[in-house]
Amino acid sequence: MSDNETTERTAPKLTKKALFNPDGDTDVRARRMIGGNTTNLNDFNNMKYPWVSDWYRQAMNNFWIPEEINLSQDVKDYPNLPEPERVAYDKILSFLVFLDSLQTANLPNVGEYVTANEVNLCLHIQTFQECVHSQSYSYMLDTICSPEKRNEILYQWKTDEHLLKRNEFIGNLYNEFQERKDAPTLLRVMMANFILEGVYFYSGFMFFYNLARNGRMPGSAQEIRYINRDENTHLWLFRNMILELQKEEPELFGPEAVADLKAMLEEGVRQEIAWGHYVVGDDIQGLTKQMITDYIKYLGNLRWSSLGFGQLYEGYDEEPADMRWVSQYSNANMVKTDFFEAKSTAYAKSTALVDDL
Repeated sequence: MSDNETTERTAPKLTKKALFNPDGDTDVRARRMIGGNTTNLNDFNNMKYPWVSDWYRQAMNNFWIPEEINLSQDVKDYPNLPEPERVAYDKILSFLVFLDSLQTANLPNVGEYVTANEVNLCLHIQTFQECVHSQSYSYMLDTICSPEKRNEILYQWKTDEHLLKRNEFIGNLYNEFQERKDAPTLLRVMMANFILEGVYFYSGFMFFYNLARNGRMPGSAQEIRYINRDENTHLWLFRNMILELQKEEPELFGPEAVADLKAMLEEGVRQEIAWGHYVVGDDIQGLTKQMITDYIKYLGNLRWSSLGFGQLYEGYDEEPADMRWVSQYSNANMVKTDFFEAKSTAYAKSTALVDDL
């Protein structure tokens, strides 16, 4: 029997927290990420984890609605996109819609076993934001194409084997926790969230930003910038949740478990590169397979090092010079020129997190 199999068979079941629990701990020092005894009282004045207050305020200040963004230019641009760009637009949007829908459904499952109530407040906000992201994608599709085309794009993941394979990786990890409900699989779900937010979205984001820098689909790129800003906070949230677990539950981070988390991230990077090659390739102005490979490996290093584990890929510790425009487009604080009113407007309602996680 392998060490992993031994861990799986002996891992204790998590206890789902009680909804009404008058005997819960009121001492903040007794609060734990998992396995605690929470009263479920939302006490904003007594928090164990100092980072939660900053996260909460940031996320609340990020509030937006998709219809704020004018897509009239996109309506004109979409039917005139070169074929490779239009196909990539459709497939990437189909992928993003599925991921945010899956997140909306799964985050409450995670929250049922997180016993630090202040962290659950963050998870609830993230769930709401994932709903807004799904609405944003629908708004984009409803605006630029027919209802028939919209439905075709929404469900491409059921007919495109590449899309389906990508969704299965994260989806199966989420289903595993539904079946097992133990601490090691909860950690794997947290890592899956971290991979989804920190790697899976990024070749899609870069595609939309590349369209905008080529003068096409500016409204779509603006929608993505709002979404990107939210995803940075989600990435920060799950990174911190994993780091807190490392402190409180060190037995979950034995050598075999860390190797498993590393393998998960490596698989996420591999899939993102393969997806970028498939959907973008070398047929779209401003992007190449090599640029995608270099950027995603850089992101893999960024994510793994932010958990305190060092580098995954030698030689990819700095942002590739030919991809620095991605961070410029995703910077939600950048002052832009409104495409339709030709006047300078501040994009962000609040300070955005820098994607240095």
